[in-house]
Amino acid sequence: MVKKILAICDREEEYLYHMADYLEKKEQFPFAVRAFTDPSQLVRFMDKNEIELLLIAENAYDESVKGKKAGHVLLLNESGQEMKEVAQNINKYQSSENIFRAVMSSYMSEGGEMPRRIATGNKMQMIGIYSPIGRCLQTTFALSMGQLLAKKHKTLYLNFESYSGFRQLLNREFGTNLMDALYYFNGEKDKLAYKLDGLVESVNGLDYIPPTLSHRDLREITGEQWLELFHEIERISKYEYLILDLSEQMNDLLDVLRECNQVFTIVKKDEIAEAKLRQYEAVLQLMNYEDVAAKTRKWNPPAFHRLPCNMEQLTHGELAACIKKIIEEDVYGGRNGI
Repeated sequence: MVKKILAICDREEEYLYHMADYLEKKEQFPFAVRAFTDPSQLVRFMDKNEIELLLIAENAYDESVKGKKAGHVLLLNESGQEMKEVAQNINKYQSSENIFRAVMSSYMSEGGEMPRRIATGNKMQMIGIYSPIGRCLQTTFALSMGQLLAKKHKTLYLNFESYSGFRQLLNREFGTNLMDALYYFNGEKDKLAYKLDGLVESVNGLDYIPPTLSHRDLREITGEQWLELFHEIERISKYEYLILDLSEQMNDLLDVLRECNQVFTIVKKDEIAEAKLRQYEAVLQLMNYEDVAAKTRKWNPPAFHRLPCNMEQLTHGELAACIKKIIEEDVYGGRNGI
């Protein structure tokens, strides 16, 4: 299938080629990228070729370009003074990733047509991490396992806690979150594959979609809806592992655990923790979820001398050494090495 053309024009050569290279390397990017440092070269190209999307710097948007037709025009704004004749102004001086997201969001919001991605046929392993015991290193375990797997495999992490604290932990704000993925899946399923690139963030090599802001959002979604989303992500992406950091706030938690290939439960050796675990296991048996118990690996963490102080350090130290061993023995089953 012939790709539609995205033309990018900027007199600043270094910026231009950096941006063009970034876009070309985006996984399954739906456009063929053409780069121009001279507006006159762009005009000659437009005389003979149809451009679906024109991304042009303010310094190159002269009268010769304004008179030409392109499907969608987005301006890389440099002056801070918005150009009214262009539908979308994008701040040029921000990260390439943010520009990419703005471009894709604007294009699709204006009714741009995206080719449907072909299913990869990739088998994605779903790893559920859940413990009925609070304050037990569950999220630290999940993020560390995810980052370690991401060193060799394309891995996605999703958090389903009521209050994940991600904004505070990473000291940043998120424009989108997990509910946006569901929105596109339910309303614009054919565009989810391309929207997914714009929803995903990354920390230390591990991809993640920012968690929901409110536990009320989680309570509105059924387990079946989540599972359908997970299977669609498997179908349209190249993720090999999906790490699910689960909580009781998720509806139909046990059904989600049942669909996981493996389940990890962190335990503690104290009276209250053991009582909670026994009650959880009794519920599994009472409600006929013995298969969840059968695929669960319990982990009682040792007393660590020092735990990582931020997300970027989770692949080093005592904790990482323990989780590497768990991955070797339980995730890989001795087949591969990290």
